[in-house]
Amino acid sequence: MDCSKCGGRAFYARRYSGESLCPRCFDESIVEKTRRTISKHGMIRRGERVGVAVSGGKDSLSLLHVLHRLEARNGGSLVAISVDEGVAGYRDEALKHAAEASVSLGIEHSVVSYKELFGFSLDQALDWKDEEREVSSCSFCGVFRRRAIDLAAERAGVSVVATAHNLDDYIQTFMLNLLHGDVARLGWMDPSYADGGFAVRRVKPFMEIYEEEIALFAYQTGVPFQSVSCPYMHEGLRTEVRDYLNRLEGAHPGIKNVVLGSALDVISRYARAEGKASLRCSECGRQSSSPVCGVCRMKSSIKQHVNYTG
Repeated sequence: MDCSKCGGRAFYARRYSGESLCPRCFDESIVEKTRRTISKHGMIRRGERVGVAVSGGKDSLSLLHVLHRLEARNGGSLVAISVDEGVAGYRDEALKHAAEASVSLGIEHSVVSYKELFGFSLDQALDWKDEEREVSSCSFCGVFRRRAIDLAAERAGVSVVATAHNLDDYIQTFMLNLLHGDVARLGWMDPSYADGGFAVRRVKPFMEIYEEEIALFAYQTGVPFQSVSCPYMHEGLRTEVRDYLNRLEGAHPGIKNVVLGSALDVISRYARAEGKASLRCSECGRQSSSPVCGVCRMKSSIKQHVNYTG
């Protein structure tokens, strides 16, 4: 096949668009897609100091590389932010990849841990019987991880944090909110919405790019892949939703883009809903979307089952 853009030898067929792309044109398309997403939703302002949440996985390392390339055009600065959740046999390799990437790109790197911030590691927090725990491991981790990134971002003096959530992640979360009946939370997913009550804005520059394309970008640009998967990754409904959407995409190329468009339309309506505003958590005083924040609720649950110093 010939590349649809330059006529060179193609190596990737983008089924949903009908394009065939050579490595260089594919690489440029990922950077350009990211730039357009940032511009469309006003995610990052010119000259802004940006924190990049870097777990050390392929997506976050790819985001760091792409934003580093875009940074040269926008005159801003980047800080890589990593969180050590405390998962034995898993996180050390990822943190090593994050540190090496930061050094090679000349980017400041800040690392925080659950143990330091909350008094327990994730392994400790989940050390109770699964039948007694109604919330999945990923839900527990996600709540603490978001708080850890916010705290690290405040320490680093950044006003916005970019996370590597891709199109697949985004529509999975949309579907999960529907399946769990959490429609009131949809408004918080609007990429153009920013609640001034929160000290740090959250943005997702990869939210319009397929997960498989980010994996291909990582592979061809030499981003290292982790050799060990998180032991908690297959818990919960998200895996089933992911598999379902992948089957649909295989049979109907481009359907994920359709779901994204529908999701953004629905989400924008909830973002404009009256009465939608952040609150102060009655327990810790930090900004929250509910009277008691998720961190305080989950810490209370953990304390009933696990001894820790937090």
